[in-house]
Amino acid sequence: MKIRRFLAGLPDLNPIQQRNFRNVELDAIAVGLANAAAPFLPVFLTRLGASSFQVGLLSSLPALTGLILALPMGQFLQRQRNIVRWFSLSRMGYILGYGLIGVLSLLMPSGFRVVGILLLWALATIPQTMLSITFSVVMNAVAGPHHRFDLMTRRWSILGVTTSVAVFLIGQLLDRIAFPLNYQVVFTVLGLAGILSYYFSSQIVLPDMPVPDEPEARGLKERLAAYLHILRNERAFLSFVARRFIFLTGSALVTPIFPLYFVRVVHASDGWIATINTAQTAILMVGYFFWSAQSRRRGTRWILLWTTFGVGVYPVLVALTTRVELITLFAGIAGIFQAGLNLVFFDELMKRVPIEYSASFVALAQELQYVSSMVAPVLGTSLADWLGLQAALWIGGAVQLVGFALFATMDRAGVG
Repeated sequence: MKIRRFLAGLPDLNPIQQRNFRNVELDAIAVGLANAAAPFLPVFLTRLGASSFQVGLLSSLPALTGLILALPMGQFLQRQRNIVRWFSLSRMGYILGYGLIGVLSLLMPSGFRVVGILLLWALATIPQTMLSITFSVVMNAVAGPHHRFDLMTRRWSILGVTTSVAVFLIGQLLDRIAFPLNYQVVFTVLGLAGILSYYFSSQIVLPDMPVPDEPEARGLKERLAAYLHILRNERAFLSFVARRFIFLTGSALVTPIFPLYFVRVVHASDGWIATINTAQTAILMVGYFFWSAQSRRRGTRWILLWTTFGVGVYPVLVALTTRVELITLFAGIAGIFQAGLNLVFFDELMKRVPIEYSASFVALAQELQYVSSMVAPVLGTSLADWLGLQAALWIGGAVQLVGFALFATMDRAGVG
């Protein structure tokens, strides 16, 4: 796909679809700015003296909230015809959480900052849970069944470029301002991107979402029984999300280990940590275009296997070296595979979701992801304290490679 065609839009979209694509792309710029804060939050906590367990809570707290709220939110959203409103509001609320961390950490006593930041992060996980459900539903509705790779390639490549540039600039800024004011200023400014995101995402125009015809008087027990009956008949969905659960457990296990490894073992500066993250995100745009083209030539099963293998090997390779140059190279290569994984996981999940029950089924898929995201980071940091950071990275990589093997055994008929 050429850059000119990328900017001009897809020729087979009607004017409303073209505007929706454009608003999704513009929203990606705002989200990309906000996402630049994400890799620095665990580093901020680490430099404030947080324990491994507390750093692990950054991944576990969203999972805990999602585990409690995902299914009820899915049931609520299933009855909402205007899903865009909830998508844009939840996005803004989540991003503004970074701004609150920046502002309020300025006012907190130094001894309370770690706990205070974790409490603020816990509040931000409420809109984050709703966002995780509405995002897939809205993006699928905007893309339709034939343009998922096209839409997400555009969105995530723009987001990746924006984030990589912002992360690199932030890394240079952090080295030039005294700690902790440097992090507080960065989070405060990036949190304002939530307002920009709300403006563009709320401009998306979609038909009213289908609402299942259920008697108003039906109780919780009856609704749950009907939901389980529908779910049992969706074996392709269950097969895919079970395998994805294994793979994402390995990914979540190593998530809090990377910043700890970079700071405590590699002794990387903020500038080098920014460079590593920039290498991984800057290459995403290339990866998205590459895998989007491969999806038309080879189908998605080929992409699914190569990307799960490539991402699974990354933590193993990182654990074999303390040279920041090599880690940066590995991060760039992993970014290519991560781009394809993002695309194929989204596409394969939405293929298996009944449109009339999209919010409920996406909520269940997120619920399983939250289980792994809640348990695995704490397990990872515990393994790190017990066996060492390198061993924790090896174990996480091994779990991801088990997920790759399970996808390799999945029925070919169940994968596009």
